Amino acid sequence: MGRLFGTDGVRGVANADLTAELALGLSVAAAHVLGEVGTFEGHRPTAVVGRDPRASGEFLEAAVVAGLASAGVDVLRVGVLPTPAVAYLTGVLGADLGVMLSASHNAMPDNGVKFFARGGHKLADQLEDRIEKIYEEHRTGEPWARPTGAGVGRVRTYDEGFDQYVAHLIGVLPNRLDGLKVVLDEAHGAAARVSPEAFARAGAEVITIGAEPDGLNINDGCGSTHLGLLKAAVVEHGADFGIAHDGDADRCLAVDGAGEEVDGDQILAVLALAMREAKTLRGDAVVGTVMSNLGFKMAMEREGIHLVETAVGDRYVLESMKEHGYALGGEQSGHVIVLDHATTGDGTLTGLMLAARVAATGRTLADLAGVMDRLPQVLVNVPDVDKSRVKTSAELASAVSEAERDLGTTGRVLLRPSGTEPLVRVMVEAADIDQARSVASRLADAVKATLG
Repeated sequence: MGRLFGTDGVRGVANADLTAELALGLSVAAAHVLGEVGTFEGHRPTAVVGRDPRASGEFLEAAVVAGLASAGVDVLRVGVLPTPAVAYLTGVLGADLGVMLSASHNAMPDNGVKFFARGGHKLADQLEDRIEKIYEEHRTGEPWARPTGAGVGRVRTYDEGFDQYVAHLIGVLPNRLDGLKVVLDEAHGAAARVSPEAFARAGAEVITIGAEPDGLNINDGCGSTHLGLLKAAVVEHGADFGIAHDGDADRCLAVDGAGEEVDGDQILAVLALAMREAKTLRGDAVVGTVMSNLGFKMAMEREGIHLVETAVGDRYVLESMKEHGYALGGEQSGHVIVLDHATTGDGTLTGLMLAARVAATGRTLADLAGVMDRLPQVLVNVPDVDKSRVKTSAELASAVSEAERDLGTTGRVLLRPSGTEPLVRVMVEAADIDQARSVASRLADAVKATLG
């Protein structure tokens, strides 16, 4: 069996790859690892369980809750809330673990199970490996040791989580948003209620799109992976800017008043300067990934801010931040972590902080984002290939070396197997967009020919 956990939990097509049986079994295993079931007398583990609105989340939530309760864990069902809300509530409520059911930006048929440890922190690889090991041992060998009678977990709905989370978001803002008109694209996802409520309470005039989830329309032509509707709405309404979330709202992208995209690197640049001004940017450093735009790196160097690079994935950004005590990090895709206020990427918090900077300075978002020039970057997804061979193929390595020679010092190449989908991502950056496209196309063909 291949490793179940990818870069962000266990994910796949709901009821095909990710079945109720798998969700239940993983939850029992997680209870034994994260809840320390039976390891000390009188301990009654508690779990916070939330989900995004996709239809499959209904039966998967039932399976997860059943698994946890059958292992002696009391469950607080918080309903449809963003991933960062579940992480926050896991921490603030003192729960032993949290579980979020979401496939983030993936299409509706997919779903996923994501676990949080005490404090609302993502799991290290070692903990995920332990959960997998226990799950597999009991799937193929000895049955679970199950509590009975009063030992089984109790389940209750926890509706207070919505207001607790919104109050937290408002409470950490440095200033109000009065006078701003903002369009919010909620991707018909988990933040459809939370984000508009938070922006409105903070004083902004709010216009929403993609805020009517029906279980089937999540991420469908809207949200952070489809910015067209948001760009049009911002221009149509004469808004100051727009904010787009993905299905579980752990990421945020923006659109300025002219309808131009402001990506995660630009958002990080704006927040880094704001935090340094407020003396909260510890070490005068920001953590990014190897996918961070060269323009971002150059801008940070110019401003005297050190860019720390990690592997792709917000979990690796977070690990570096925690290890070295940094306060800000994130990804070009819009996962932004402000560690003083969140344990994971939080799209609503990021959008609010970006809006607060616009309100505080009186400058447009386009002006603020102009601190960096984005170098042309082309990303090509190559599906239906053996992504496990990306790092071992000599033919592919030769193709990459040739591309790097063509680009010289003004560009770079990155091949990365997706952690959540069966494809390889080809990224090429160059000073000239036509050259970037040409090299990316050539490399994509090489990936197909070599790994197909």
